[in-house]
This record gives sequence, structure tokens and C-alpha cells, in this order.
Amino acid sequence: QLQLVESGAGLVQPGGSLNLSCTASGFTLQDYTVGWFRQAPGKKREGVSCLAHSLDGSTFYKEDVKGRFTISRDHDKNTAYLQMTNLKPEDTGVYYCAARGHGTSVRSMCIYNFVDQWGQGSQVTVSS
Repeated sequence: QLQLVESGAGLVQPGGSLNLSCTASGFTLQDYTVGWFRQAPGKKREGVSCLAHSLDGSTFYKEDVKGRFTISRDHDKNTAYLQMTNLKPEDTGVYYCAARGHGTSVRSMCIYNFVDQWGQGSQVTVSS
């Protein structure tokens, strides 16, 4: 059974940091394009950052998170990460990790939501 399980979300003050993790089971994450999506209250789910499969390695970042968020992947742990720094209240939302194979480009995943597998979603709240 293919599964993505997220962890690391929570409540943080503005300017703080969080590190989200997404562990895959049933498939090898390095062969897939992986991404992190955010759904703010009352808004559509949007791609925040995506990372191509290991033979490509290209990345995509939504404009408003550039310089603050970093996506990465640990092959040994079969886990993807989203390191978030200098968090702002507008970063609040439910964060989902995602994966898709078939050589999906980072723009296809992050902009057009080409996703095969979703994580369960985790709430990130940035508030003082």
C-alpha cells in the first residue's frame, strides 16, 4: 500500500521555524517528484514547493516563500522535508505532502497539481 505520512506541524510565533517531514511507504521516494501544498482557510490548495526525482533534482518555490522555505529529501530515510523559516501569519494552513512518478516536472506538480499520492495533511498555525 502506497502511503505518505507527515509530521512536524504545529503552532509557531511569527518569525519562528518549523520543519515538516513526509515519510513514504510502499514506494521509493527518490524516484518520484515530491511536493508540499498548502490550503489556507477558504482558499484552494496551492503548491508551495516541489522537488524533482533524484536524476533531475530541480526545484520550484512559490514566490512568497522563496528564501524562507527549503525542500529536501533523504534517500536513506525515504523521507521528504520542508524547512520553513521566518514564518508569517499568511503561511497558516493545512500542509500536504504529495508525490507523483512518470518524470513529472516540478512546475506540473506545483502549478497544475499533477499528484498521484497525498499525505494526510497537517495544520500549521503562525500566530502570536
